[in-house]
Amino acid sequence: MTGWSTGDIPDLDGRVAVVTGANGGLGYVIARELARKGATVVLACRSEERGSAAVRRLMGEVPAAAVEPARLDLGDLASVREFAYGLPYERVDLLVNNAGVMALPHGTTVDGFETQFGVNHLGHFALTGLLLPSLLAAPGARIVTVSSVLHALARVDPRDLNSVRRYGRWTAYARSKSANLLFTHELARRLAGREGASDVRAVAAHPGYAETGLHGAGPRAEGRRLAERLARLGSRVVAQSPEAGALPVLYAATAPGVPSDSFTGPSFAMWRGTPAPSWRASWTIDDAMGERLWAASERLTGVIYEALLP
Repeated sequence: MTGWSTGDIPDLDGRVAVVTGANGGLGYVIARELARKGATVVLACRSEERGSAAVRRLMGEVPAAAVEPARLDLGDLASVREFAYGLPYERVDLLVNNAGVMALPHGTTVDGFETQFGVNHLGHFALTGLLLPSLLAAPGARIVTVSSVLHALARVDPRDLNSVRRYGRWTAYARSKSANLLFTHELARRLAGREGASDVRAVAAHPGYAETGLHGAGPRAEGRRLAERLARLGSRVVAQSPEAGALPVLYAATAPGVPSDSFTGPSFAMWRGTPAPSWRASWTIDDAMGERLWAASERLTGVIYEALLP
């Protein structure tokens, strides 16, 4: 991986990619670089206006790009279904579960789930399940889920998935990011056990400390202006750019030989640098916990991964 850059992304001509949260930050960079290498990219965004603006911006940078916006609100399961059923492609070669929210005040999604768990995990769980037939139709397809090194702050609590007993914004965020890794682990395990699906890889990645636009969202939602300014200042001074933060995700999505259930992040202290294998907490590779989260996620979303049933 030494010195790996966007120049090392292989030719993606003929491939179809879906990137969630692609209107800005990491998602925009990921979508742009995939399109630059020839992929047809669907920018799945909650705001139609911001999605269309991102497409115009991207076309200005990569005039030959094959890109299109599509509305997707991960906090609304009806929107997830509408997006998946309306996708006009028989196969999807790459799904990048990138969109997310961070350290928000307590709230709930349209379906009543705690916002961070509902958007960061359940929305992507449902999306992946609904797109699974299209992914299985693409030889060598990859499902990349973006987690965070901050997953280490808290493990998934199966007795309180929606943080009803006690809510802490950072604990809830960490739980959702642990859920991302546990979902990747269980999905990889189930794909490996299904005949004909073993070449479809479920992997995870994280950007380290990168300017994603998320750090000030929580303080802004609560009107804490000083905290928002400090978060933005910290991002400008300490964080790496979205281009640098996107590299581990792009590596996980496109580099040859990336193993299923791997976790890729920046090489220097999991903070910044070129892509490298990243440390992950032991609870994110727990088979029993993976099965429990999977069962709960199917029950809560109503999305059953029928293609992976025994």
